[in-house]
Amino acid sequence: MNIISNRKKLTLFFLALCLVWTTASCQPAAPGKEQQATPKVATYLYYEDPVTTWEPSAASGPAAGVLNNVYDTLLRYDGIKNEIIPRLATSYTKSEDGLIWTFKIREGVKFHDGTEVDGEAVRFSIQRFIDKGTGGGYMWMPVTKITVPDKYTVVFELSYPAPLDLIAAAPYANFIMSPTALKAHPDDWLAQGNEAGSGPYMLKKWTMGESVVLEKFPDYWEGWDGEHFDIIDYRMVSESATRRQLIEKGEGDITVKLPPEDLDALKNNPKVQIVISPTYAVWALAMNTRKAPLDNKLVRQALSYAFPYDEVVKYAFSEYATQSRGLLAATLWGHGKDLFQYSYDLKKARELLTEAGYPDGGFELNLNYLTGDEAEKRMCELYKAELAKLNIELNIRATPWDNMWEQAKSATVEERQDIFVGEAFPDYADPYSLLYIGYRTEEQVYLNLSYYSNQKFDELIDTAAATSATDRMAAAGMYVEAQKLAIEDAPSIFAVDIPMPFVMSSTFKGFKSNPSYYMAIFFYDTYPGQ
Repeated sequence: MNIISNRKKLTLFFLALCLVWTTASCQPAAPGKEQQATPKVATYLYYEDPVTTWEPSAASGPAAGVLNNVYDTLLRYDGIKNEIIPRLATSYTKSEDGLIWTFKIREGVKFHDGTEVDGEAVRFSIQRFIDKGTGGGYMWMPVTKITVPDKYTVVFELSYPAPLDLIAAAPYANFIMSPTALKAHPDDWLAQGNEAGSGPYMLKKWTMGESVVLEKFPDYWEGWDGEHFDIIDYRMVSESATRRQLIEKGEGDITVKLPPEDLDALKNNPKVQIVISPTYAVWALAMNTRKAPLDNKLVRQALSYAFPYDEVVKYAFSEYATQSRGLLAATLWGHGKDLFQYSYDLKKARELLTEAGYPDGGFELNLNYLTGDEAEKRMCELYKAELAKLNIELNIRATPWDNMWEQAKSATVEERQDIFVGEAFPDYADPYSLLYIGYRTEEQVYLNLSYYSNQKFDELIDTAAATSATDRMAAAGMYVEAQKLAIEDAPSIFAVDIPMPFVMSSTFKGFKSNPSYYMAIFFYDTYPGQ
């Protein structure tokens, strides 16, 4: 009797225990005990190293695209709508003469180190760009004094009128950094792979030559309501065929620089979307104007006539591009729609070579183009075939960006390449930016990779820059006159204006085209969809 009773009790105990387990499994988890959701990851497949330096004063190109998600700026410029968008600055005013600019700083914004963004942080950051004097820091040259009259106000005093709102909205050289973080570390701390931003994402991991991983900053001032990505994964995948396969298989969300036939083949793929974004970019072949035989203007003009413009547009860019007219893209004011345009003419090229003392060609040139860029590769191969008809041997070399950069800045002219192929685009929506960095005389090589120098050209663009804040039409005329000089001197082959085809998974949502930021994507605005 006792045994049966105990068995009944044991059975009831197990039934009760099962009931508890069953009930518990149906209840929501206690606070802090919930299973962590799988992070939402966006993968950007880069054709080159995403970041070669984390030093904001030196970063440009692909690195700037990453840094725009780590740092914030005073303003942003919408190149499609021609609108200034407030960021860390909620508003700004300028004096009638364009010499005093006052910015009101957004309150309550935190850096990734937990300190507050304020007027002093803005002053410190911009003054650092000015003092460094490298990269895009030249944009701040008009600024002579920065003051902070109160915690959330910053005043810039200029030596001449300049479009400071556009400069403050540039894609680089204007990031606001934490003074606390920088003062606590050596000067090269950022360059070693660190950041001091207030943007939506923080640096999680960096493997040079391979990848960059960012993770969301929980205290970002815009908040995280709605759909956003938690992790941004930038990966270097130099082979275009591999990038295409990864996009098709859903193992990548976005890429650029696919060859034209891939774009054509992907148009009807329901798993892929293609957005052709307008840009301010031009593709140019910068010739070493200080090294024989390219130090001879007649030779450079001959090489400009030997370039197969129509073939390049058709076969290298599948007619997505258009032949350039002058040094500026047709999408940017001041470009000059009636400027002289070189055309493919081998007869004219031979005449100029004969006049220059090279009737039978007979020389060799070394050309560097970027590894993994199929359009550049095809363009160079087409050009090589044309120069061979003039008995000029063109050695085309696919080169990683950092190696191209290193050789271009070699101490002696003879060590540098003969021709540097690259994209040129302005630092902000103003002609001076591109003309200054690409063609103005440089004492120390930065981005004038034809090493061109023309005092009259320099004077014209400098005067135009000082005029642009108050009389844009007059400034545009000066930029056109400056381009006439450069077209005559032919420091570069002005090849094509190029749009940017973004190739994306159909589930990648929220992307907005903006020519002012070229390959940069503001990932905070994007989100995973169906």
